[in-house]
Amino acid sequence: MFFSKKKPSAAYDPAVQRPALRCSICTGEQVAGFVHPDGHFEDVQLIRTPQELAAFRTRYGIPPETVIEKIY
Repeated sequence: MFFSKKKPSAAYDPAVQRPALRCSICTGEQVAGFVHPDGHFEDVQLIRTPQELAAFRTRYGIPPETVIEKIY
């Protein structure tokens, strides 16, 4: 049996990072994460339902009025 260590939660700094959803055109899969100033996307959580997106917003303190950019 294989065990993996749980990935630590990403640190979110709204001054330098912006929240985003990386979306697959083919499968519709969405992954929430943060875009760094250098353009690197750090994935944090798979999003399958609106409740998971709401939980992502709550965990990182992203207000509901903040638009989360979709990256294809």
